[in-house]
Amino acid sequence: MTEPQFFATPGYGPWMLENRHYHQAVRIGDRVDISGQGGWDDQLTFPESIEEEIVRAFDNVERTLATAGATWRDVVSVDSFHVSDSPDVLGEVHGEVMIEQFRKRMGDRSPIWTMIGVAMLAAPNMRVEIRVTAVVGRT
Repeated sequence: MTEPQFFATPGYGPWMLENRHYHQAVRIGDRVDISGQGGWDDQLTFPESIEEEIVRAFDNVERTLATAGATWRDVVSVDSFHVSDSPDVLGEVHGEVMIEQFRKRMGDRSPIWTMIGVAMLAAPNMRVEIRVTAVVGRT
């Protein structure tokens, strides 16, 4: 079995490791798993619009994957967690922006995806978190 390699995303990753005691990604052989990435910037602040927050979360997933030697095109599985502004359903914007970003970043490849509504996430004002699994070099 290949030894696990752990990674901290440049920018916010070292702070998370020091203050929260976790890495952003682990690679074992060709498989990369990442911890949930939010739509924060390097100062851990969030944008006002949900659309921008989702796009920024995708950017952070991309940065984290790159740190471990992977890309969005290597992603095979996505779990996304969403805080809705409605008690009955996730807003259409969440799904629309997610799908738009999948198409933009993955081209003709489609992952498996589970979209999960939650009451809250780890940080105040956080409305989306995305975690993925990638297999590097898949064809």
